[in-house]
Amino acid sequence: MRHRMPGWEKVLRYLLMLAVLAVAVGPFVWQLSTSLKGTTEDIYTSPPRFLPAHPTLHNYAEVADIIPVWDYALNSLKVAVASVLTNLVGASMAGYALARLRFRGRRVAGLAFVMALLVPVESVLVAQFTMVRDLHLNNTLTAVVLPGSVGALNVLLMRNAFAALPYETEEAAVIDGANVWQRFVRIALPSVRGTLAVVAIFAFMGAWDDFLWPLVVLSDPDRFTLTVGLNFLHGTFQQNPRLVAAGTVIAVAPLLAMFACLQRYFFRGVGEGAVKG
Repeated sequence: MRHRMPGWEKVLRYLLMLAVLAVAVGPFVWQLSTSLKGTTEDIYTSPPRFLPAHPTLHNYAEVADIIPVWDYALNSLKVAVASVLTNLVGASMAGYALARLRFRGRRVAGLAFVMALLVPVESVLVAQFTMVRDLHLNNTLTAVVLPGSVGALNVLLMRNAFAALPYETEEAAVIDGANVWQRFVRIALPSVRGTLAVVAIFAFMGAWDDFLWPLVVLSDPDRFTLTVGLNFLHGTFQQNPRLVAAGTVIAVAPLLAMFACLQRYFFRGVGEGAVKG
Protein backbone atom coordinates (compact mmCIF):
# COMPACT_ATOMS: atom_id res chain seq x y z
CA MET A 1 0.00 0.00 0.00
CA ARG A 2 1.35 3.38 -1.01
CA HIS A 3 2.26 5.64 1.90
CA ARG A 4 0.34 8.91 1.89
CA MET A 5 2.36 12.05 2.59
CA PRO A 6 1.13 14.06 5.61
CA GLY A 7 -0.31 17.47 4.83
CA TRP A 8 2.27 19.39 6.85
CA GLU A 9 5.12 17.62 5.04
CA LYS A 10 3.65 18.51 1.66
CA VAL A 11 3.32 22.15 2.70
CA LEU A 12 6.91 22.18 3.96
CA ARG A 13 8.20 20.77 0.66
CA TYR A 14 6.34 23.39 -1.35
CA LEU A 15 7.66 26.15 0.88
CA LEU A 16 11.22 24.90 0.43
CA MET A 17 10.76 24.72 -3.34
CA LEU A 18 9.38 28.27 -3.41
CA ALA A 19 12.35 29.48 -1.35
CA VAL A 20 14.82 27.83 -3.74
CA LEU A 21 12.93 29.26 -6.71
CA ALA A 22 13.04 32.76 -5.20
CA VAL A 23 16.79 32.54 -4.60
CA ALA A 24 17.54 31.12 -8.06
CA VAL A 25 15.15 33.15 -10.22
CA GLY A 26 14.58 36.24 -8.10
CA PRO A 27 17.72 38.17 -9.15
CA PHE A 28 16.99 37.68 -12.85
CA VAL A 29 13.35 38.73 -12.43
CA TRP A 30 14.55 41.85 -10.62
CA GLN A 31 17.01 42.64 -13.42
CA LEU A 32 14.29 42.15 -16.03
CA SER A 33 11.96 44.43 -14.09
CA THR A 34 14.66 47.09 -13.68
CA SER A 35 15.48 47.00 -17.40
CA LEU A 36 11.85 47.81 -18.23
CA LYS A 37 11.57 50.80 -15.88
CA GLY A 38 11.87 54.33 -17.20
CA THR A 39 14.05 57.10 -15.79
CA THR A 40 11.08 58.70 -14.01
CA GLU A 41 10.36 55.55 -12.01
CA ASP A 42 12.17 54.90 -8.73
CA ILE A 43 13.84 51.48 -8.68
CA TYR A 44 14.68 51.66 -4.97
CA THR A 45 11.15 51.83 -3.57
CA SER A 46 10.38 50.16 -0.26
CA PRO A 47 8.88 47.64 -0.41
CA PRO A 48 10.40 46.69 -3.79
CA ARG A 49 8.07 46.88 -6.78
CA PHE A 50 8.69 44.11 -9.30
CA LEU A 51 6.17 45.20 -11.93
CA PRO A 52 7.09 48.42 -13.78
CA ALA A 53 4.40 51.09 -13.66
CA HIS A 54 5.10 52.11 -17.27
CA PRO A 55 7.16 49.39 -19.06
CA THR A 56 9.52 50.67 -21.74
CA LEU A 57 12.17 49.26 -24.07
CA HIS A 58 14.09 52.54 -24.13
CA ASN A 59 16.92 51.12 -22.00
CA TYR A 60 17.64 48.40 -24.56
CA ALA A 61 17.74 50.94 -27.37
CA GLU A 62 20.09 53.13 -25.33
CA VAL A 63 22.46 50.24 -24.68
CA ALA A 64 22.62 49.63 -28.43
CA ASP A 65 23.34 53.34 -29.00
CA ILE A 66 26.19 53.45 -26.49
CA ILE A 67 28.06 50.30 -27.56
CA PRO A 68 27.76 47.98 -30.61
CA VAL A 69 26.01 45.40 -28.46
CA TRP A 70 24.58 43.46 -31.42
CA ASP A 71 28.02 43.13 -33.00
CA TYR A 72 29.34 41.81 -29.70
CA ALA A 73 26.39 39.42 -29.47
CA LEU A 74 27.13 38.18 -33.00
CA ASN A 75 30.75 37.50 -32.04
CA SER A 76 29.58 35.60 -28.95
CA LEU A 77 27.14 33.64 -31.09
CA LYS A 78 29.89 32.64 -33.51
CA VAL A 79 32.08 31.46 -30.64
CA ALA A 80 29.24 29.61 -28.93
CA VAL A 81 28.04 27.82 -32.08
CA ALA A 82 31.60 26.79 -32.96
CA SER A 83 32.11 25.51 -29.41
CA VAL A 84 28.89 23.49 -29.58
CA LEU A 85 29.87 21.87 -32.88
CA THR A 86 33.42 21.02 -31.81
CA ASN A 87 32.24 19.62 -28.47
CA LEU A 88 29.50 17.53 -30.04
CA VAL A 89 31.89 16.02 -32.55
CA GLY A 90 35.01 15.74 -30.39
CA ALA A 91 33.36 14.72 -27.12
CA SER A 92 31.13 12.10 -28.74
CA MET A 93 34.03 10.53 -30.63
CA ALA A 94 36.30 10.53 -27.57
CA GLY A 95 33.52 9.25 -25.33
CA TYR A 96 32.69 6.42 -27.70
CA ALA A 97 36.34 5.41 -27.93
CA LEU A 98 36.68 5.32 -24.13
CA ALA A 99 33.43 3.38 -23.67
CA ARG A 100 33.48 0.89 -26.54
CA LEU A 101 36.91 0.50 -28.11
CA ARG A 102 39.70 -1.59 -26.66
CA PHE A 103 43.14 -0.03 -26.96
CA ARG A 104 46.29 0.28 -24.90
CA GLY A 105 46.18 3.19 -22.47
CA ARG A 106 42.39 3.50 -22.42
CA ARG A 107 42.21 3.67 -18.62
CA VAL A 108 45.02 6.19 -18.51
CA ALA A 109 43.22 8.34 -21.08
CA GLY A 110 40.01 8.22 -19.04
CA LEU A 111 41.94 9.17 -15.90
CA ALA A 112 43.53 12.08 -17.77
CA PHE A 113 40.09 13.52 -18.55
CA VAL A 114 39.10 13.19 -14.90
CA MET A 115 42.31 14.92 -13.81
CA ALA A 116 41.68 17.71 -16.32
CA LEU A 117 38.54 18.62 -14.36
CA LEU A 118 40.68 19.31 -11.30
CA VAL A 119 42.98 21.81 -13.02
CA PRO A 120 41.93 25.46 -12.46
CA VAL A 121 41.56 27.41 -15.68
CA GLU A 122 43.65 30.27 -14.29
CA SER A 123 46.67 27.97 -13.82
CA VAL A 124 46.93 27.22 -17.56
CA LEU A 125 45.97 30.66 -18.84
CA VAL A 126 49.54 31.70 -19.63
CA ALA A 127 50.26 28.42 -21.40
CA GLN A 128 47.10 28.80 -23.49
CA PHE A 129 47.98 32.34 -24.47
CA THR A 130 51.52 31.30 -25.42
CA MET A 131 50.15 28.49 -27.56
CA VAL A 132 47.71 30.66 -29.53
CA ARG A 133 50.37 33.36 -29.92
CA ASP A 134 52.81 30.84 -31.39
CA LEU A 135 50.06 29.70 -33.75
CA HIS A 136 49.50 33.38 -34.74
CA LEU A 137 45.86 33.12 -33.66
CA ASN A 138 45.81 35.72 -30.89
CA ASN A 139 43.20 38.45 -31.29
CA THR A 140 40.95 36.11 -33.28
CA LEU A 141 37.69 34.38 -32.46
CA THR A 142 39.37 31.08 -33.34
CA ALA A 143 41.67 31.57 -30.36
CA VAL A 144 38.63 32.09 -28.13
CA VAL A 145 37.11 28.79 -29.25
CA LEU A 146 40.26 26.65 -29.23
CA PRO A 147 40.82 25.97 -25.48
CA GLY A 148 37.21 24.90 -24.92
CA SER A 149 36.71 23.09 -28.22
CA VAL A 150 36.49 19.71 -26.42
CA GLY A 151 35.61 19.86 -22.73
CA ALA A 152 36.76 17.09 -20.38
CA LEU A 153 33.38 17.03 -18.62
CA ASN A 154 31.58 16.61 -21.94
CA VAL A 155 33.84 13.69 -22.86
CA LEU A 156 33.04 11.95 -19.58
CA LEU A 157 29.32 12.58 -20.02
CA MET A 158 29.41 10.99 -23.46
CA ARG A 159 31.58 8.12 -22.20
CA ASN A 160 29.04 7.27 -19.48
CA ALA A 161 26.11 7.54 -21.90
CA PHE A 162 27.75 5.18 -24.41
CA ALA A 163 28.82 2.77 -21.65
CA ALA A 164 25.19 2.48 -20.50
CA LEU A 165 24.04 1.20 -23.90
CA PRO A 166 23.53 -2.59 -24.14
CA TYR A 167 26.26 -4.37 -26.05
CA GLU A 168 23.76 -6.63 -27.80
CA THR A 169 22.70 -3.92 -30.25
CA GLU A 170 26.25 -3.39 -31.49
CA GLU A 171 27.02 -7.12 -31.52
CA ALA A 172 24.12 -7.62 -33.93
CA ALA A 173 25.53 -4.84 -36.13
CA VAL A 174 28.99 -6.46 -36.09
CA ILE A 175 27.45 -9.71 -37.29
CA ASP A 176 25.81 -7.77 -40.13
CA GLY A 177 29.24 -6.41 -41.12
CA ALA A 178 29.06 -2.89 -39.69
CA ASN A 179 32.42 -1.27 -38.96
CA VAL A 180 33.24 1.02 -36.03
CA TRP A 181 32.14 4.24 -37.77
CA GLN A 182 28.84 2.73 -38.88
CA ARG A 183 28.09 1.50 -35.36
CA PHE A 184 29.02 4.89 -33.95
CA VAL A 185 26.93 6.96 -36.36
CA ARG A 186 23.92 4.69 -36.92
CA ILE A 187 23.48 2.97 -33.56
CA ALA A 188 25.33 4.74 -30.75
CA LEU A 189 24.68 8.42 -31.53
CA PRO A 190 20.89 8.14 -32.05
CA SER A 191 20.65 6.35 -28.69
CA VAL A 192 22.24 9.20 -26.69
CA ARG A 193 20.48 12.24 -28.13
CA GLY A 194 19.60 13.40 -24.64
CA THR A 195 23.23 13.51 -23.57
CA LEU A 196 24.13 15.28 -26.80
CA ALA A 197 21.61 17.97 -25.86
CA VAL A 198 23.21 18.27 -22.41
CA VAL A 199 26.66 18.64 -24.00
CA ALA A 200 25.32 21.25 -26.43
CA ILE A 201 23.79 23.30 -23.60
CA PHE A 202 26.91 23.10 -21.45
CA ALA A 203 29.17 24.03 -24.37
CA PHE A 204 26.96 26.96 -25.40
CA MET A 205 26.69 28.29 -21.86
CA GLY A 206 30.42 27.94 -21.21
CA ALA A 207 31.38 29.75 -24.41
CA TRP A 208 28.70 32.45 -24.16
CA ASP A 209 29.42 33.29 -20.51
CA ASP A 210 33.22 33.08 -20.70
CA PHE A 211 34.85 36.35 -19.77
CA LEU A 212 38.44 35.84 -18.60
CA TRP A 213 39.89 34.06 -21.64
CA PRO A 214 38.34 36.38 -24.29
CA LEU A 215 39.51 39.35 -22.23
CA VAL A 216 43.08 38.01 -22.30
CA VAL A 217 43.29 36.94 -25.94
CA LEU A 218 41.28 39.71 -27.65
CA SER A 219 42.57 43.26 -28.07
CA ASP A 220 40.56 44.52 -31.07
CA PRO A 221 37.21 45.99 -29.91
CA ASP A 222 35.60 44.82 -33.16
CA ARG A 223 36.18 41.22 -32.07
CA PHE A 224 34.99 41.55 -28.47
CA THR A 225 32.44 39.06 -27.26
CA LEU A 226 29.35 40.29 -25.44
CA THR A 227 30.66 39.67 -21.91
CA VAL A 228 33.89 41.53 -22.64
CA GLY A 229 32.15 44.35 -24.49
CA LEU A 230 29.69 45.02 -21.69
CA ASN A 231 32.40 45.00 -19.04
CA PHE A 232 34.75 47.10 -21.20
CA LEU A 233 32.31 49.99 -20.96
CA HIS A 234 31.24 49.32 -17.40
CA GLY A 235 32.17 52.85 -16.46
CA THR A 236 29.45 54.05 -18.80
CA PHE A 237 26.85 51.77 -17.26
CA GLN A 238 27.60 52.10 -13.57
CA GLN A 239 25.76 55.43 -13.20
CA ASN A 240 22.54 53.95 -14.60
CA PRO A 241 21.48 50.55 -13.19
CA ARG A 242 18.68 50.38 -15.76
CA LEU A 243 21.26 50.06 -18.54
CA VAL A 244 23.21 47.48 -16.55
CA ALA A 245 20.02 45.47 -16.18
CA ALA A 246 19.22 45.77 -19.89
CA GLY A 247 22.70 44.57 -20.82
CA THR A 248 22.33 41.64 -18.43
CA VAL A 249 19.03 40.59 -19.98
CA ILE A 250 20.49 40.81 -23.48
CA ALA A 251 23.34 38.53 -22.40
CA VAL A 252 21.08 35.97 -20.71
CA ALA A 253 18.24 35.82 -23.24
CA PRO A 254 20.00 33.49 -25.76
CA LEU A 255 20.78 31.00 -22.98
CA LEU A 256 17.14 30.89 -21.94
CA ALA A 257 16.04 30.47 -25.55
CA MET A 258 18.43 27.58 -26.14
CA PHE A 259 17.44 25.80 -22.96
CA ALA A 260 13.75 26.24 -23.81
CA CYS A 261 14.34 24.57 -27.18
CA LEU A 262 16.37 21.65 -25.78
CA GLN A 263 14.83 21.14 -22.34
CA ARG A 264 12.97 17.98 -23.41
CA TYR A 265 16.24 16.35 -24.45
CA PHE A 266 18.13 17.86 -21.52
CA PHE A 267 16.06 16.21 -18.78
CA ARG A 268 16.11 12.93 -20.64
CA GLY A 269 19.86 13.17 -21.10
CA VAL A 270 20.53 13.76 -17.40
CA GLY A 271 19.51 10.16 -16.73
CA GLU A 272 21.51 8.61 -19.55
CA GLY A 273 24.64 6.90 -18.36
CA ALA A 274 23.34 6.42 -14.83
CA VAL A 275 23.11 2.63 -15.14
CA LYS A 276 26.81 2.15 -15.70
CA GLY A 277 29.70 4.51 -15.19
